Amino acid sequence: CYRSSPRIEPGRSMRSSSFYYDITGEEAERLLLKYGKKGDFIARPSESQPNNYTLSINRGSTITHVKVQRNGDTLDLLGGESFATLANLIQHYIDNPEQLKERNGDTIHMVKPITLPPEELKKKRMKAGERWFHIGISGPESAKLLAKERQWSFLVRESQRSPGQMAISVKVGDDQYKHIMLEKNPLNGKVHVGGGDEFSTINDLLAHYRKNPLVEEGTQNVVRLGTMLPSTCVPVEALSERMAVLARKDDSIGGIDGFSHEFNRLNEMDDSVYSRRDGKLPHNVEKNRYKNIVPYDHTRVRLKDVQPKNDYINANYIRMVTRKREDMKLFERRYISTQGCLSTTVGDFWRMVYQEGVVVIVMTTKENERGRSKCERYWPEKGNVMSADGEFSIKNMDEQSFHEGEEYSVIRRSLVVKGKDGDRTVTQFQFLGWPDHGCPDQADAVLSLLKMADEEAAKHPEAPLVVHCSAGIGRTGTFIVLDVILHEIMLNEGDYDIDVTHTLTEIREQRQGMVQTEPQYKFIYKALAQYIETEMVDRNSGSPSDSSIFLAAHRLPPPVEPSL
Repeated sequence: CYRSSPRIEPGRSMRSSSFYYDITGEEAERLLLKYGKKGDFIARPSESQPNNYTLSINRGSTITHVKVQRNGDTLDLLGGESFATLANLIQHYIDNPEQLKERNGDTIHMVKPITLPPEELKKKRMKAGERWFHIGISGPESAKLLAKERQWSFLVRESQRSPGQMAISVKVGDDQYKHIMLEKNPLNGKVHVGGGDEFSTINDLLAHYRKNPLVEEGTQNVVRLGTMLPSTCVPVEALSERMAVLARKDDSIGGIDGFSHEFNRLNEMDDSVYSRRDGKLPHNVEKNRYKNIVPYDHTRVRLKDVQPKNDYINANYIRMVTRKREDMKLFERRYISTQGCLSTTVGDFWRMVYQEGVVVIVMTTKENERGRSKCERYWPEKGNVMSADGEFSIKNMDEQSFHEGEEYSVIRRSLVVKGKDGDRTVTQFQFLGWPDHGCPDQADAVLSLLKMADEEAAKHPEAPLVVHCSAGIGRTGTFIVLDVILHEIMLNEGDYDIDVTHTLTEIREQRQGMVQTEPQYKFIYKALAQYIETEMVDRNSGSPSDSSIFLAAHRLPPPVEPSL
């Protein structure tokens, strides 16, 4: 789930959430002149004819406003070709610029929707913090989301046919769905369904019709609003609002809050479809730190140049592909998620690091916690050398400690690994302030850890980042989810839809049980919110084409093209 303002290529579909704003012509001109460049545009409601639209287009030094009229169920430009949706109309004139002209014959070029900074998006977008609001989906897409839900499940979305209007999509039976338009009284701003009772907010309307069924005119069929299908997708600029909603306890979901509800739904997903046979073979069982945490076969790291039946290590590749919406290129983030070493697997660990070309290791545990071994020390003391597996030697060249208070220290070690193909330099970051099954009280230290690790990893973007704690799923999963989402926010310059649930689901398909506890899940939101609040800067002083919403010191590493 993501949103940006891409350069629209011929034949590519758009969502109204990327180009439509409920603003006046004067405000459209302000935004286009301040943030836009030639060819950028905004779609908005017509000020003179409420059911029509206007396209406001940046022509360089001036703004041109083009009327879009509704003709029954279609839209056109003053008698031109008709289209079912505003998105279809806009796409057509982007693909065929010679067809959009002024009366004097000058061509009006539309290139892409304007890209606005988060502070403007926050003011202009519909309120996307509510859990019932699914951003940027169509009627057919809402049906797919509702397909596995029970009868009378519903969601709320913006109408793709009529931008600015909301619609309730309801599952009324097997493969049967109703889409109910919400209308707004222009005189008092209240919302209603088909001229029925009016409500000040959509929340009030939904609460009413969950208790009082809707009755269709003509057929007299009853439509009930049963279980709300929550959205887990939220624009960057609305994250704080969504978190406030998630923090509220809700009687309709058993009196728990939204964070618990999201995490519980995640844990209901079946991971038994993925084989873990290899890790349970008799000759491999002793290499697992925990008997119940075994890597999936389809993503497990296989050691090379070893004796038969000796290729096993409790580690999985994690590959996360994202799309940069500006040019639609795909990029990949690569990780190896693994358990803390046992005394008998230190050699396997270094073999994996060496064969995979790893240059950065992130360790989010101490060697011992609460009197229990969490990870065998797999590096020597500063200045010393150790041997691993008889084939590798590791020298600790240097150690540095970084402190954010006594509790949250990070140790950076520079290690040189000598193997048959020469020496490799590996940087290890050990974070000492992350409790097992829990999370730090504050996000600052973890964000600092992310910054240090990613700045080092950026020097070798093709190399996977090794992350481990003790089991390799809790703290490790939390770190990887955060790193993936922060990188995607940077890649799309903040114009992005965060979906923690979806991201974690993708990661869990590659290693079981990633992010073990609800506090860890909440911490992901907390850290994202803090990053957005503290690291996003006002772009008003720079032009959108050459400014960044991130402080330079916190830029994440450049992505690499995936090998698919």
